[in-house]
Amino acid sequence: MKVLSRLLCLVLCLPLLVIGQQKITWQKDGKEMALIPSGSFEMGDSKNEPENWMKRSRPVHRVELDAFYMDVREVTVGQFREFVNQSGYKYGGNWDSIAKFSPGDEYPMVYVTWDDAAAYAKWAGKRLPTEAEWEYAARGGLVGKRYPGGDEITHDDANYKGTGGKDKWGYCAPVGSFAANGYGLYDMAGNVREWCQDWYGENYYSSSPAKNPPGPGSGSSRVLRGGRWSSNAYYLRVASRDYNSPNVRPSTSGFDVCQDRILPLAPPQEATLQATKERLYHWQATRG
Repeated sequence: MKVLSRLLCLVLCLPLLVIGQQKITWQKDGKEMALIPSGSFEMGDSKNEPENWMKRSRPVHRVELDAFYMDVREVTVGQFREFVNQSGYKYGGNWDSIAKFSPGDEYPMVYVTWDDAAAYAKWAGKRLPTEAEWEYAARGGLVGKRYPGGDEITHDDANYKGTGGKDKWGYCAPVGSFAANGYGLYDMAGNVREWCQDWYGENYYSSSPAKNPPGPGSGSSRVLRGGRWSSNAYYLRVASRDYNSPNVRPSTSGFDVCQDRILPLAPPQEATLQATKERLYHWQATRG
């Protein structure tokens, strides 16, 4: 009886657990999204890393962000192809070239320009994350750490240059092949670099607004974050900044998309509650 009472309590409390997680499925592209809670963090290189190129990740500055939703996984080849087919978008890349590095629909989309990524985001009713949102999400709630999972990273944690451990891929890995970070996001280090909304500004951190920084008003390059399958481990640091011309279509770059916070969708909660009730009834039936 005590066990049954506890199970009933779990069923009744389940909607609260689902709301607390705030994971939704976006109707347009069918992608799972996770709520990234509002908050503030120290953005930039707090470790004073020795490489000259890490200077552009300083000074460390405190940033406050509103809550937003972010795709749990990178946009895949199959999802981007569906976007092209449904929208009639004139994609200028070569699908055969894509297949060399991402040989299946479950692999991350590569050979995308910033404009390609922005077009997908617009079609889906979403947007690209700002650079600040990307770093905040990548940190997964950890404070002052070098990588999404802590101060160290190995091939058991991410897909980057070389192979070993769980990393058996010479090029891209299927999205979500490694453990998620604290916010439930996959591949925030390695696999493919991800386009951000911002123009790149080398000295932007010195004048960045404290709340919801949008990036410079203009520029010649767009921000890329997260490292790639061909990167050494130190390029996978959450504070590491990269950039490229928005017209370039690299084999190492893909994207995630996000959306401003909305109310959680009721149907997934109801479906999860119903499934749990059915499991409970089945458990009762098997015990007479």
